[in-house]
Amino acid sequence: MSGASAETAAQSAGEGGSSVPAGRRPRHVVWLLVAGVALAALNLRTGITSVGPLLTEVSSGLGMSAAVAGVLTTLPVLCFALFGSLTPMLIRRLGEHRLLAAALLALTLGLSTRTLVDAPLPFLALSAVALSGGAVGNVLLPTLVKQHFPERVGAMTTVYTTFLALGTTVAAAATVPVLQASGSWRLALGVYGAFGLVALVPWLALLRHEPPRSSGSTPVALGRVLRTAMGRQSVLYFGTQSAVAYIMFGWYAEMLRDEGMSAAEAGLMLSYLTALAIPLSLVLPGLMARVRDHRAFVAVFFACYAAGLTGLWVSPLEGTWVWTTLIGIGMAAFTLALTFFAVRTRTSGATAAMSASSQSIGYLMAGAGPFLFGMLHELTGGWHAPLLLVAVMVTANLAVGLLLGRPRYLEDSLPE
Repeated sequence: MSGASAETAAQSAGEGGSSVPAGRRPRHVVWLLVAGVALAALNLRTGITSVGPLLTEVSSGLGMSAAVAGVLTTLPVLCFALFGSLTPMLIRRLGEHRLLAAALLALTLGLSTRTLVDAPLPFLALSAVALSGGAVGNVLLPTLVKQHFPERVGAMTTVYTTFLALGTTVAAAATVPVLQASGSWRLALGVYGAFGLVALVPWLALLRHEPPRSSGSTPVALGRVLRTAMGRQSVLYFGTQSAVAYIMFGWYAEMLRDEGMSAAEAGLMLSYLTALAIPLSLVLPGLMARVRDHRAFVAVFFACYAAGLTGLWVSPLEGTWVWTTLIGIGMAAFTLALTFFAVRTRTSGATAAMSASSQSIGYLMAGAGPFLFGMLHELTGGWHAPLLLVAVMVTANLAVGLLLGRPRYLEDSLPE
């Protein structure tokens, strides 16, 4: 986030952008909120993307079987689904600020202590502790943006999606160099606990500044959300785009290598695909928040996906930079899915419920994506059938996105 963007967000909040009247909230509290959202977002994916590059070293160091290593790679989506669904209940009991502080503490402790154990099961258990914090943070950040910055949803969504993408990319790119410099996979993974500790500081300072509870800030029951068409559309939109993203993160480099690209080049392509999320997160949320009808965004993302997938189908090694760029733009559907939580609701309570329902079920759908993709590749021995699966998911994402993109509010369709 640029300094100008942060200044805009902070000034807007100080002028009444929050549910707390501006006259009762000092400017330093506004800056703490901006910093707290950014630093929390930076940490939500480090525990996931730092493990993949060192999976061989972790498995060898802990004596992990292939089956247990498979559990480790599946653990993020399971934790995101379970703890994401519990977040609205935890909000009602603890409040948003205390809950996020507790989530960041769990994340910090899990990341810091899992590198100290010498057996697979404690490592898995402590990884689950860390991932529980990330899961709760996933649901809470859109809620906090809606609660504190309702008039600047676009600016603050830019903050947290950009820092989320930055943390994801840094953890994926920096972990191996740290290993090479230190010679220790434990240090290379454990260093991210320090990031979580830094993120915890502003939320500890903000504990006494949490606004009073109101009917609009109490999370709506997830069952009520899922009984609405919009609630189900949000689940499907988030789930299909997440499944495609997990497929690309897990299989893109392998697919290019199997087609004849070198390991170094394929790794570069995957890094580029991941890094595209950073500039897109800087630009898109502000644009999305300025309009009420988002169907044009849905259509553009689909068109980019369709063109990129067609290129991979016809000529994967010629024009790979173009295909990767187009698919990377299509994957900005994730940013739109997060933006929907705030722009399709009027209150922070509804935002929390829509975020929790979409992410808890959506991540389970996402976890199935890479498995089905790999199974189709194994059964057919090629990549056309798996790419066809991605095309079906992208088309489903378009269909449900065109429904969800219409200008409506969740609260207008909630059953009594």
